[in-house]
Amino acid sequence: MSISPEEQARKYRYYIEPKQVNELTRSTLVLILAGGEGSRLKQLTSWRAKPAVPFGGKYRIIDFPLSNCINSGLRRIGVLTQYRAHSLIRHLQRAWSFMRNEIGEFVEILPAQQRTSERQWYQGTADALYQNIDIINRHHAEYVMVLGGDHVYTMDYSKMLVHHVERKADFTVGCIEVPKEEAKDFGVMSIDEEMRITNFTEKPDEPDCMPDKPDTALASMGIYVFTTKVLYKMLMSDASSLTSSHDFGRDIIPANIGDQHAVAYPFRNDDGEPDYWRDVGTVDSYWEANIELCGIEPELNLYDRYWPIWTYQTQHPPAKFIFDDEGRRGAAIDSLVSAGCILSGASVKRSIIFFSSTIGSYSSVRDSVILPKVFIGQHCRIKNTIIDKGCVIEDHMVIGEDLEEDKKRFHVTRKGIVLVTPEMLGQNLFDPKDL
Repeated sequence: MSISPEEQARKYRYYIEPKQVNELTRSTLVLILAGGEGSRLKQLTSWRAKPAVPFGGKYRIIDFPLSNCINSGLRRIGVLTQYRAHSLIRHLQRAWSFMRNEIGEFVEILPAQQRTSERQWYQGTADALYQNIDIINRHHAEYVMVLGGDHVYTMDYSKMLVHHVERKADFTVGCIEVPKEEAKDFGVMSIDEEMRITNFTEKPDEPDCMPDKPDTALASMGIYVFTTKVLYKMLMSDASSLTSSHDFGRDIIPANIGDQHAVAYPFRNDDGEPDYWRDVGTVDSYWEANIELCGIEPELNLYDRYWPIWTYQTQHPPAKFIFDDEGRRGAAIDSLVSAGCILSGASVKRSIIFFSSTIGSYSSVRDSVILPKVFIGQHCRIKNTIIDKGCVIEDHMVIGEDLEEDKKRFHVTRKGIVLVTPEMLGQNLFDPKDL
């Protein structure tokens, strides 16, 4: 294995070079919808918003769309928050306050404020934008890009903007090819030969498939580009409708396909194949997306110096692996182990260990996701498990081997993944009675 002199020079350089801002990206305002409840992630979102859920050893889910913005040259960003937003807001303040507002670069937090006469919280994705329409207008953007804050992927948004402008679209919907049986969980669109959207149905029982791929459908990624004047008209019309649920997928997009020039933007890699994009909205999909990172060459490359994922990094020493005795060897195979972790005579395989976690002697962790600041005692066996932040696993505990026994204490998914939280262990970190 070797690297070129150019790659060596780039690795040695002490700074990153994201895309430069141009007139198109400068005239675009990005709004990230980060207010969802995330109920399908069960107890992982009991105390945090879904975009604030840790991912990949050191990141939060929200870091991926935000990093895509910075790397694409988009620097005018608003993040709309609502449910359980404290840890999300705290992360945004710590990780994303480095840009200079004075030159029109910012990550601005837009919490739900009951800004309309009805004094309601955000009633849907479209209503979230409608309630902030005066703020949108203040920025005088020619285009508005709307993103979900709860998906994991890397994408150059500037290419989608160019596609939108070149096609002279009123709005553009980012889409990805998915198997027909999976498409029922998404908004599904049909397109003509010019990529114009002819039909859009939210979570259909019988998804429309692509003409040349009868087992594949085009699913919405929850990524939209609007020409701002058109967006205003859509939001005003939707707000006045008594029958609307005020959602982009259910109402805004289907209602305007016939009257507006709506085009699709397929998300593909350089080979023309569907690129990496994961909806980590369930416990199973969250576990799978994390474990995929343990592969030799995972589809999501966290080590790409050309497309870094930015985040807030706590200050911790390097990971430490100690003891080298038979049965008591600090070792990790096909795993990601973050800073501040100590593997004290413990064995880890195909797992992700988030920062500042400790695993005691004679313990083994297999195919698991261990969130930050977890302590696992000695002689433990952990398999196919997600352990939430701050848990203390006592000596000799076995999790993931006897699912019927696990169901008595923990949440066990349909695919046999065990979710463990402090509350399930009787460690109520956030209960005032325990202070």
